Amino acid sequence: MTRFSSNLLANLEGLDGQRLCTEEQPIHQRLEWLKEVIGREYANVDVGAPDQEYLYNDMLIYPWQQGLRLSPIRSNAITIERLPKAPEYVSQDCYFGVLLTQGQYKLEQGGREVFLKPGEMTIYDATEPHRVTTPGPFSKVIISIPRFLLDERVANISRLTATKLSTEHGTGAISAAMISSTVNQLGRLDKAAFQSLADPVLELFTQSLLEVTGKTKEMSRHRNQALTRVKQFIACKLTDSDLKADAIASAVGLSLRYINNLFNEEDTSLMRYLTQQRLSRSRHYLASSLYHHLSITEVAMQSGFNNMAHFSRVFHQAYGMSPRAYRLHCQNEHGN
Repeated sequence: MTRFSSNLLANLEGLDGQRLCTEEQPIHQRLEWLKEVIGREYANVDVGAPDQEYLYNDMLIYPWQQGLRLSPIRSNAITIERLPKAPEYVSQDCYFGVLLTQGQYKLEQGGREVFLKPGEMTIYDATEPHRVTTPGPFSKVIISIPRFLLDERVANISRLTATKLSTEHGTGAISAAMISSTVNQLGRLDKAAFQSLADPVLELFTQSLLEVTGKTKEMSRHRNQALTRVKQFIACKLTDSDLKADAIASAVGLSLRYINNLFNEEDTSLMRYLTQQRLSRSRHYLASSLYHHLSITEVAMQSGFNNMAHFSRVFHQAYGMSPRAYRLHCQNEHGN
């Protein structure tokens, strides 16, 4: 198994990254240590290795904007199976985009299975049952994407898990190339440059998923880039309750009329889209046990609402019940 380069490791601290490697542990403790680390950093899993004496796993974890994380991983053969235990950390409530760079990789989830070759990508839900099998040495890159970031961009992602995302052409090819190039340049990037790549990678990966669904818009390259820029700005400023249409237009350097024309192609408007994103985030917070410590008011504020009456009214219009009733409904469904 090829190790990570010394140049890459030398810049780990500069990018606020961390390294977790089995070689730093006694041989007889490596399997249990790896299980604990994966359970803490990714998902609660059971880990198996065909030969524990030669177990090797080396992972680098780099924090990105909006809760995303980039994780290059190199390992000998292992199997990973998701345990039924609920997520313990907010960082585990996410999807994993996977780019295989070496070896062979099999993913099972939702009654589907996908076999990856180097250069191919897939996605899975970290909170749902899944099984990963790698028969020999391999390397991959994981993009950890918080659930609300992807749910608000792609509908019914559960249909896409454990399916192969095309990387031979289109945005899938660009996405895979950008992820690979980003990893290859980690040893040479400063923190600001590295952080600036998070949004473009997320948007390209999102477009790769949309290509699979067949719902990509026939929009000119310029208009698509403009719409992406607006959505990225909104995602970064979503908690700002004072965010207004003219401020968005000024920040992205486009006229308000042009922006609304862009959103018209998605059968919405700028402000309806902004409200929908805030509602989507609030619903995610209310439905997840990971955020049960937040009061309804705190959920509203962290979703960009500063008027509780308005928040309750639009939430009820969108989902057919009040925020409090929705939270209770979700708790009852999950037996909490």
